[in-house]
Amino acid sequence: VQLQASGGGLVQAGGSLRLSCAASGRSLGSYSMAWFRQAPGKERDFVAHIRWSVGSTNYAASVKGRFTISRDNAKNTLYLQMNSLKPEDTAIYYCAAAVGKVLITSASALEREYTAWGQGTQVTVSS
Repeated sequence: VQLQASGGGLVQAGGSLRLSCAASGRSLGSYSMAWFRQAPGKERDFVAHIRWSVGSTNYAASVKGRFTISRDNAKNTLYLQMNSLKPEDTAIYYCAAAVGKVLITSASALEREYTAWGQGTQVTVSS
């Protein structure tokens, strides 16, 4: 599976962005997919997870209620709708696929569960 993330950019605090992650190489089937992010000087952190086949989701506490992860089966594309953006949301955002696996919630935030990664897209939120 190859993943291509896009949609990042510069936005003012309170604004919105939608990130996309196009998958190629094979159908995502029943995999788990997720978004992670890495702020400057910090480790990469979990943002949101979705079980592709059923659409169930879970989120990091810091984005719950503001971000929405979704997928389009026909387009084989993962999305992250980000609303009410804050300066602390500034980071490089990565999409990831747990190829061949459907993760339980407690495992969904672990980087080691994901075997395919996109190249990252920069999101910058100005105050």
